[in-house]
Amino acid sequence: MTTVTSPLNGRAIGLSAVPDPVFSGAMVGPGTAVDPVRERTEAVAPVDGIVVSLHPHAFVVVDSDGHGVLTHLGIDTVQLNGEGFELLVAKGDSVSRGQPMVRWDPAAVEAAGKSPVSPVIALEATADSLAGVAEEGELAAGQTLFQWN
Repeated sequence: MTTVTSPLNGRAIGLSAVPDPVFSGAMVGPGTAVDPVRERTEAVAPVDGIVVSLHPHAFVVVDSDGHGVLTHLGIDTVQLNGEGFELLVAKGDSVSRGQPMVRWDPAAVEAAGKSPVSPVIALEATADSLAGVAEEGELAAGQTLFQWN
């Protein structure tokens, strides 16, 4: 079983509240989302594993069970072309849960007209393989978002 923890401080809101139909409809996969605190912050690894995909606005870490977890920092943030995002790791790195991955400012994303809401997705999973999905309440980075069986 994989425990997926929050990459950010903020509030759990659930995928249905994400302002993007691809995420809210769970087309990318099941999971939840975090509405981050509006301050310059570091998004941290939600699991121990290998960084298999890394962009300024998104990263995927695959754990030893082969579970890939996508953290997408904000909605439509690819349109910012990396501005305001600082990569702290490299693709191929081994990372530990809680390790800083990307430094960014959710308030600046919001000021640029984008939503800072950040989906955390279990890639290639089925909804019934997740348990205890956090869909409300305040979260600190490192708190459990869901269990992946």
